Amino acid sequence: MLAFTNSTEKQSPTVIGAGCKLTGDIKTDHTVQIHGEIIGNIVAETVVIGRGGRVVGSVQTPVLFLHGTLDGPATVNTANIFSAAQMTGTLSYRTLNITSNTGLECKLEKRKDNEKEKAK
Repeated sequence: MLAFTNSTEKQSPTVIGAGCKLTGDIKTDHTVQIHGEIIGNIVAETVVIGRGGRVVGSVQTPVLFLHGTLDGPATVNTANIFSAAQMTGTLSYRTLNITSNTGLECKLEKRKDNEKEKAK
C-alpha cells in the first residue's frame, strides 16, 4: 500500500528507496529515510539510514537512526546505532545509543554545547 501526502498534511518523509541512487544534497524540516544510496549531504529533522542504505557525505540532524552505512561526518543530538551499522568519519553527538555494534571505525566526539540548540 502506498501513502501519499497532500498540501493539508504538515509533514511528509523523504524516502530514497532500495535500488535508487541520488547524487546531490537534501535539506528538509522533516524525516529522511534512506534505503538506497545518497552521495551528498543531508540536513533534516530525523535521518534514518536503513539496512542496505548508504550515505557518502555529511549528516546534520537532531536524531540519527543508523542501520546501514555512513561514510562521512555526522553532527547529531541523539545517535542510535544498530548492529549492522557501518560508519567512518567523525560522529559528534550529545547522546549515543549503540546496540552490539562492531562496524564503527569513526571518531566519537561528545558535544558539550548548549542543550537547547539543535544540531544544524
